Amino acid sequence: MSLRQDKADFILNRLEELYPETPIPLNHTDSYTLLIAVLLSAQCTDERVNRITPLLFKKANTPSRMVQLTVEEIASIIKPCGLSPRKSKAIHELSQILLDKYFGEVPQSFEALESLPGVGHKTASVVMAQSFGVPAFPVDTHIHRLAQRWGLTNGKNVEQTEEDLKKIFPKEKWNKLHLQIIFYGREFCSARGCDGLTCEICSAFNILRKTPVITKK
Repeated sequence: MSLRQDKADFILNRLEELYPETPIPLNHTDSYTLLIAVLLSAQCTDERVNRITPLLFKKANTPSRMVQLTVEEIASIIKPCGLSPRKSKAIHELSQILLDKYFGEVPQSFEALESLPGVGHKTASVVMAQSFGVPAFPVDTHIHRLAQRWGLTNGKNVEQTEEDLKKIFPKEKWNKLHLQIIFYGREFCSARGCDGLTCEICSAFNILRKTPVITKK
């Protein structure tokens, strides 16, 4: 199996068998709480974020309530998620912007989301996909690593990997597939748990390969 499209078809079918349901890993109740949870997840595990967000959202689960907290108060709550000075400032500022420009609602466009403090393309993609159902393919470092291992991209960065994956997978599958890839990576093809030769998908693509797959940064 060598062609990227053949690999993509195999992956799509196998992941649908393994993960027919794809619950969003970050606990949230609406687009605003999802936006904050995704922002907090940068360089932090979903499990830790899910332990912290109930504490934060108990005090402030809307932009209007969030701006009533000081940046320092937000930082003290989210400290276990890491990067708390930067994240707390972004959360406070973006909440104020939502009130000032968007009537307290999360905007439904990539451009508007990516203009918010602390919100990059990946965060915007998650919100657009999971809150608003807009086709997007959020690529984090885990998906980037698996796409390289599986020979789906030669990209040296997540931006190129996103472009390559969008070309070979149907647009209507993107929102679910990015979660399926994350689930598979965590269960079977982690950074240390698979060297590109061990799990089912890697084995199918590397039958004759004897040396580990080296992931580009």
